[in-house]
Parts: sequence; C-alpha cells; structure tokens
Amino acid sequence: MPEQEGPAGAVDDVEAVTRAVLTASRLLVAVSARSLAAVEDRVTLPQFRMLVMLSTRGATKLVALAELLQVAPSTAMRMVDRLIAAGLADRQTNPANRRETLLRLTDEGRRTVEYVTAQRRAEIAAIVERLAPRQRAALVKALTAFNEAGGEPSARDPEPLPLGWAADDVAPHGR
Repeated sequence: MPEQEGPAGAVDDVEAVTRAVLTASRLLVAVSARSLAAVEDRVTLPQFRMLVMLSTRGATKLVALAELLQVAPSTAMRMVDRLIAAGLADRQTNPANRRETLLRLTDEGRRTVEYVTAQRRAEIAAIVERLAPRQRAALVKALTAFNEAGGEPSARDPEPLPLGWAADDVAPHGR
C-alpha cells in the first residue's frame, strides 16, 4: 500500500502505523510479563486477569466473572479455587441473597495486584523518561486517539484496568 500525504504533510500509511503498534504491543507484553515474574510462582496471567477484574469490580458472582473473562464457568471455578488456595481470593455469602456466593480479593490479593501494577508502571515510566518532552506529548496525543478508536477507557490512577475489556465491563455493576 503506497504512503499518502495526510494533514500537514504527515505520512498516512496504515501498514506502517500497524507495524509500529504491533512493535509497541510486543514491548508492552514484555513489560507485563516482567511485572508478573515476581509472582508467577503464585499466579498465572489468566489468574492475574481475574484478580484485576475483582480489584476493579469488587465482590462478584462466578458467572459474571466467567462472562467478563470470556471463559466457561467451570474454567473460572478452577481459577478461583487456585486463587483461594493461594490466599489471593475468597468466597463470601451475598448479603442481598444468601443463596449466592460472591468472590472477592483478600488483602494479599489486593497487594499482589498493586505490586504488579506498580512494577509495570515503573518500567513504563522509565521508558517514557527516555523520550524528549515533544515526543511524550505526541505519544499522549497518538495513544489517546488510538485508545478512543479502540473503545478502551483511560487508565485511572492508581486503579489498574484489565487488559482487553470494554469500558462497560469495568464499571462497577452487578455486585
């Protein structure tokens, strides 16, 4: 696909932008993997995604977690059982309906999410610090537009957002 001139002489090449975003995504996946390395003996990436979901939503029913993670309820149950065995999550009776069980983070689970998120934030900040101020401003503008085009909510400080969930999935509801 040939490059086309866009506004103010900027190159508008979808393939070049796609390659740059894919490269950046490899970097971000590597940062994410390194941030999980310290806890990988206790939690896998899918389990961490569940912890983050519990962190952002609070106490949640198993069926709702399975839907949000796009896994079968039996898979979600196995993940929960492992997180409970590791002391990172627990079950509680729903005070609004005593026949329902809610899943929630333990204090250790919350500390794990906070630690991994802090590690990730620190490594990303170190990378961003190597950019010139003008490059940082351009990156914020470009990533904001990219995130909006993809429907990804803005990261709230200090609350972590799960990877790959739509804004509607993150908003507290159905507790």
